[in-house]
Amino acid sequence: MAFADSCSRPEGSSKGSAAPEGTRTYLLGGNWKANGTVASVEKLIADFNGAGPIPANAEVVVGAPFIHIPLCLMSLRKDIAIAAQNCNLTGTGAYTGEVCASQLKDMGVTWVILGHSERREGFGMAGEDSELVAKKTKMALGEGLKVMLCIGEKKEEREAGTTMDVCAAQLKPCAEILSKEDWANVSIAYEPVWAIGTGLTATPEMAQETHASIRQWMADNVGADVAAAVRIQYGGSMKGANASGLLSQKDIDGGLIGGASLKMDFFDCINGVPSS
Repeated sequence: MAFADSCSRPEGSSKGSAAPEGTRTYLLGGNWKANGTVASVEKLIADFNGAGPIPANAEVVVGAPFIHIPLCLMSLRKDIAIAAQNCNLTGTGAYTGEVCASQLKDMGVTWVILGHSERREGFGMAGEDSELVAKKTKMALGEGLKVMLCIGEKKEEREAGTTMDVCAAQLKPCAEILSKEDWANVSIAYEPVWAIGTGLTATPEMAQETHASIRQWMADNVGADVAAAVRIQYGGSMKGANASGLLSQKDIDGGLIGGASLKMDFFDCINGVPSS
């Protein structure tokens, strides 16, 4: 029995209609990064629990720091799933400081964020390359987790016109080792690195163009069926003020939301989901 199964989380509530059969359900992910204290997380959970219904055509997940995952599993409303922000490549064993996918699954965590640009770049340590991200993705899927797989270009790459070259190079190792069945449990989070935490945001039209190109790449390199089904989230400074414009685009299936997910603005993003 997972740890989460012994917890009495409050019920959530929904509004509107579920996504029609054969269409993609929106995925709104919050990434809390290395933020929060016990007190601040307790307050945020209380705020989210009292925030009212979630659209029935949306799936909501929050990525909490490892240390706050048990708190979320014990008290966050049931209709918000819990993600980790990383997991290791190797599984259990003599890997000091690591947390593995099977341990997360055992706790009741259902999602993991992998390949985030901050981890690809590194922060005072070596960054993770795309081959490592792909191997971690395969490991996480094999242990029963779902994966938000992050890709995206830097400002100079956008200006040089190489956005899709960068995204394709990041996706290729995953395309080589994941089965079509694996992709059913993967969401691609496109995060233009130049827009993360900067307040800059791609216009809805810019974001749509890249999302459409990513979907076409998936059709050409994995399969048209996978491309049609895979959800592609936008991850560059989405907030309540711009969420509805971004989410109205044909190939934008949700968001991976940083700063706004640490406050009630997260629910403004969630409520920006178009009605089915």
